[in-house]
Amino acid sequence: MKEDTIAAIATAAGEGGIGIVRISGEKSFNILKRIFIPVAQNIRPRVLSYGHIINPENNKIIDEVMAVYMKAPFSYTAEDVAEIQCHGSIVSLRKILEIVLRQGARIAERGEFTKRAFLNGRLDLTQAEAVIDLIKAKSDKTFDVALNQLEGGFSKHIKKIREKLVDVLVSLTVNIDYPDEDIEEMTYEKLLCGLKDIKADIEGILSTSDTGRIINEGLKISIVGKPNVGKSSLMNALIGENRAIVTDIPGTTRDTIEEAVSIKNIPVILTDTAGIHETEDVIEKIGINKSKESFNKSDLIILVLDGSTELEKEDLEIIDHIGDRKVIVLLNKRDKGQKISSEEIKTKIKEAVIIQTSVSQGTGIGELTEEIEKLVYGGKVSQNDSLMVTNVRHKRLLEESSLALKDAIDMTSMRQPLEFIEIDVNNCYELLGEIIGETASDDIIEKVFERFCLGK
Repeated sequence: MKEDTIAAIATAAGEGGIGIVRISGEKSFNILKRIFIPVAQNIRPRVLSYGHIINPENNKIIDEVMAVYMKAPFSYTAEDVAEIQCHGSIVSLRKILEIVLRQGARIAERGEFTKRAFLNGRLDLTQAEAVIDLIKAKSDKTFDVALNQLEGGFSKHIKKIREKLVDVLVSLTVNIDYPDEDIEEMTYEKLLCGLKDIKADIEGILSTSDTGRIINEGLKISIVGKPNVGKSSLMNALIGENRAIVTDIPGTTRDTIEEAVSIKNIPVILTDTAGIHETEDVIEKIGINKSKESFNKSDLIILVLDGSTELEKEDLEIIDHIGDRKVIVLLNKRDKGQKISSEEIKTKIKEAVIIQTSVSQGTGIGELTEEIEKLVYGGKVSQNDSLMVTNVRHKRLLEESSLALKDAIDMTSMRQPLEFIEIDVNNCYELLGEIIGETASDDIIEKVFERFCLGK
């Protein structure tokens, strides 16, 4: 299949100013020559040319286009590649693609262009996975992390750890195979020190996985509280528009309202829940049940209390339901006076972050967004993007490699035979190699590229 020339529409479906048909493989240039008639000059590598796509069967003009040919290995796939930029009509794109296919190309599979870049050594597997993250990025931070990983930042760290493991494996092999030779003997103390150092490197990368998941998938926040405490006003303030209806009538929000927003460049999935209280209204009950369900799905709960009144039974029931989840408590309506103290809340939710706000006047919102940022980054303002684990597959393999090293460390501490220790160290080396694709099976590679869209 790698010897085939492939083609696909590389731009999203729908109308647009420009659409792109991409071709990759050894027939790319010949196909382009047969269907593209340049106006002013012959086709030259890496030079964009203006002209027309024609149907070579009847010389009928299909569209006015710009076309470029990129000779291997200086292309995205490291193969000969041709790209045709036509008008962004689905009719034009389909006609051009049909002509390309009739000239000897076949339709590309999902992610096959990037897969060829991986198979041809232009990208490793983590870089290939970063491509899809880059395409799906919904915030500046998600985009920056994916771009850093596409440039090889994450791969470099994994390769450095594997280099350390190679040094350990070489020493182990020499001491196992040539025990009587005049070579420096590997002491258990030296081996233990080296293994612990490598495990610390892996654990350091793993410590970013919670932040990485949030950066990649979004921080799930539920805004909860009894009716008419300012939940919908807070929702509108955070998203910057009047998405939720705000009135003085309790129970206005009868269902959960979900919005994707960016807070401090962090992707956030924000849910405004129905006010939790006792009611006989059937529709309200459904909304309240959904509110309670959202508790379990949230990374963070923002509990809004009316700070101008004493705590009521409904407030206390919500506090009990929160349990030990991460929570920020807003003592709202401080412009109307405060009857609830921070100390009172601390006796009920010890780990809560408490902020006094007046959402209607816009006060306290900045402090809230700063607390959200601190929570995501573990108290740090930022983290090294190249060290951030945003991929579930990477996290699993890092966890397994850390366990393999733990076994090796335990056996080293007990001064077990070097042959047994070598098995676990080599297992760790193979698991890390699977992250970057050097030891990944065909099934794993297929699953990675199944996530891609056509044309990429």
